[in-house]
Amino acid sequence: MFSLSKLPLYSLYNNTMLSSNNNSTMLELFTKLVSSIASFMFIWAMFKDFIPYQLRGFIDKRLTKAYSRFRPYIEIKIPEYSGDRLQRNDAFISIQSYLASLPNKTAKSLTAEIGQNGNNIVLTMDEHEQVEDEFKGIKFGWVLKTDTGPKQTGGGMFSQHDSESEKKYYRVKFHQKYRDIVTGDYLKYVVEKGKEIRVQNRQRKLYTNVGMMYYSSMWSHTLFEHPATFETVAMDIEKKREIIDDLENFSRSKEFYARIGKAWKRGYLLYGHPGTGKSTLIAAMANLLKYDVYDLELTAVHDNSELRRLLIETTSKSIIVIEDIDCSLELTGQRKQGDVEDENDADKKDMEIAEKVQGGSRVTLSGLLNFIDGIWSSCGGERVIVFTTNYVEKLDPALVRRGRMDKHIEMSYCTFEGFKVLVKNYLLVEEDDHGLFDEIKRLLSEVNITPADVAENLMPKNSEENAEKCIRKLITALEDAKKKKNPGEETKED
Repeated sequence: MFSLSKLPLYSLYNNTMLSSNNNSTMLELFTKLVSSIASFMFIWAMFKDFIPYQLRGFIDKRLTKAYSRFRPYIEIKIPEYSGDRLQRNDAFISIQSYLASLPNKTAKSLTAEIGQNGNNIVLTMDEHEQVEDEFKGIKFGWVLKTDTGPKQTGGGMFSQHDSESEKKYYRVKFHQKYRDIVTGDYLKYVVEKGKEIRVQNRQRKLYTNVGMMYYSSMWSHTLFEHPATFETVAMDIEKKREIIDDLENFSRSKEFYARIGKAWKRGYLLYGHPGTGKSTLIAAMANLLKYDVYDLELTAVHDNSELRRLLIETTSKSIIVIEDIDCSLELTGQRKQGDVEDENDADKKDMEIAEKVQGGSRVTLSGLLNFIDGIWSSCGGERVIVFTTNYVEKLDPALVRRGRMDKHIEMSYCTFEGFKVLVKNYLLVEEDDHGLFDEIKRLLSEVNITPADVAENLMPKNSEENAEKCIRKLITALEDAKKKKNPGEETKED
């Protein structure tokens, strides 16, 4: 029996119509799918804005868990802070250094810290940028992410004022079959390599406390580029050598401090008249040890809890400085001598004194003592704590006793040894090159003058002032100081 379907032209027409119908059906299904996804995304965006943060987090976790069942990849997060934001995670910092050193071009947005004269450039990846790494033939993807938490208000140690809590973390993603390699070898390799790179490319920093917790960290910083060294410090050679030996011995004593059961820290008290070089000595100490410097302004600290938080956020290999401790807070000489031994019972009295005198800051003497050598001081290690004062007699004995301020260094008036350092620094003059040094030596033994005053007289004020004129100018200043000290001396000579 004859059939139209057997004709070639009819068969071609029929197949074309069927194909057209199938394409239309697929297009219609694809359109519906796209529309459904768009609707879902719109509803989810509104949903996230109007539901409580806690419920949103719960739903996100459930969806992530459901999605993870169908994907073969694992993610590991390394947070910036550990212990509920108590202390910055050392592994996070090491990973930051390691990723910045990778020779790939996948990250397009980077942050650069550039040292003096354009040297020592340190790059770090910006948020949401991805960096690829390879280890034993396995490829890994790293990304820097930020989770934003609920708003927190009010005081307290860990609160932020009307701002959302941001938690940064690095996330590494890999196939689940490489889990043992990642947890056993790869992460350990990244952290150790990152530490080595940090030592090589380390930009030392000068920190100050910002006062209010509007930022993720309580410290703000700038690059530390102070040029002072022990060679340029105007001080007796023997005292200088003693300080250098003490600092170097401390930096090598990690095992010793662990053996005796003490936190790896050392306290220095620098005292002397204004202009005797206390701040310059601190800079020289930092440059010798290659430590960061944390300049703590006590009057900007709200209370003892905030003081502890500041301590916890300092890093190892650092010098914590409180300058002019006798002027920072009225904590000196307020307690009776008999109360010094019982420090814990004095908290209430210290708080009353602090509230009365300081007008806003509730830092107490006992809080400061705990900051120096309390149980919180053991968080981290290799720290030097330095107090400076112009009037050591005003300080509470409990504050400066050995064990807290281990080494007391008197910054004296300028000696002849100090003068030789200054005249070499300012005028490039050695002792054997000039015949006026004997006169300078005699006058310095009779007159008290600070190294700052000596340096001011030695500094040329214009191009006409050569070394000879500057030294004679210093001699005149010393003779004038001697006359003021002994006003009747000139009359006797006449």
